[in-house]
Amino acid sequence: MNVENKRVLVLGMARSGIAVAELLLHHGAIPILADSKKEEAFGDALDGLRNTACQFRLGMDPIKLLDEADILLISPGVPIDAPVVLAAKEKAMPVVGELEMAYSFLQGEMVAISGTNGKTTTTTLVGRIFENMGRVTHVAGNIGYPLSSVAKVSKKEDVSVVEVSSFQLESIKTFHPKVAALLNITEDHLNRHGTMAQYIKLKQRLFENQTATDVAVLNMDDPVLFKMAGKLKGRVAFFSRTQKVENGAFVEGGKIVWQWDGVRKPICDAEQILIPGPHNLENALAATAMACAMGVPAPVIRHTLMSFTGVEHRIEKVRVFKSVTYINDSKGTNVDSTIKAVQSMKVPTVLILGGYDKHTDFMPLCKEIIASGKISKIIAIGQTAGQICEQLQEAGYTDFQRAYSFQEAVDQARASAIVGGNVLLSPACASFDMFRDYEDRGRVFKQLVNDLK
Repeated sequence: MNVENKRVLVLGMARSGIAVAELLLHHGAIPILADSKKEEAFGDALDGLRNTACQFRLGMDPIKLLDEADILLISPGVPIDAPVVLAAKEKAMPVVGELEMAYSFLQGEMVAISGTNGKTTTTTLVGRIFENMGRVTHVAGNIGYPLSSVAKVSKKEDVSVVEVSSFQLESIKTFHPKVAALLNITEDHLNRHGTMAQYIKLKQRLFENQTATDVAVLNMDDPVLFKMAGKLKGRVAFFSRTQKVENGAFVEGGKIVWQWDGVRKPICDAEQILIPGPHNLENALAATAMACAMGVPAPVIRHTLMSFTGVEHRIEKVRVFKSVTYINDSKGTNVDSTIKAVQSMKVPTVLILGGYDKHTDFMPLCKEIIASGKISKIIAIGQTAGQICEQLQEAGYTDFQRAYSFQEAVDQARASAIVGGNVLLSPACASFDMFRDYEDRGRVFKQLVNDLK
């Protein structure tokens, strides 16, 4: 995309907004920086953009800034139907997402991962596989490191592994991964997307620009994704932990196997994967399928699966204190993710649950809590605490109580835990009611746990 001497209104100055402003400067554009927050709210975060061609318009109505710009560039937090976006389209002004802008300047090969859950673990794992192969690898996107930062430094021999959210997929146009994986689809972000049908439609856009020479990796055990396979232009590689697939990755006789056009490659024993739980076996299978589709040798994949210990904030063991194990699963930001965390518990567990309201139905989680028999008590917190308590009671689970601060939640969990048991933070909600993001929530939890005396 040619942006030289173009005035680009960058809306949303979080990490991705700052990164894309730097990328635009690198390519000779004039970024106009806009955000609902005023300049003083950013502290020193924008210092790197001062004394450049950037023009600061923070805290102003972005619709009134459209007349100053040639292009509107939106960060993932800006919905595609936001008033400023609709106003720009009425003016026939190009509207570009941060991911799309970054992709237009990216060099080298690219693979992409999306799904409701498991994105960060799988993205990190695939990145580690390529690193162990000896390739210069960039792990970026929704994982917390913007693709715009990679686009400034990438070279044609590099490979980028990109985590992609439904928010980012709203505004893509040419984004085209050579191999793309959709891990699963369950209810999430309905406060933004409105319906499950729209959410599924957005996730399918991950494959929109693929051709017959590309590979789409899908979870065969997910009925929505199995149905989606027939609508895609790329070759489909399935993965499954419950059944054999004709082309893809599966478990047979306790071993992970890759099969493609009749050629089989054993990878490793499923039990040799370090990251725990059936959901992580699925993540490992998806990563195997992606790596094999990209020509990574089996020994490299085997070594990585046998040495990868997981990611921060995802079923992360924090500390054993007075014979109670404290586990940080702050990345559990939706019901399905927390269901998987509950299924991973093997001993009586106190669960800290609740947070920002995304208009979620907690009943499937309530039923899983009862079915698992491992959740000894629930501490409900945040905006959704009342709804969670109501739905738990409706489901027939009564061993719950509310906490009105994070410190109180940890203290109540400590008092309720039994010797040999767990305390699990897996909120099934976003964090924005109490924290900056799930990482901030996880760090605070770990600090409170490590401060226990």
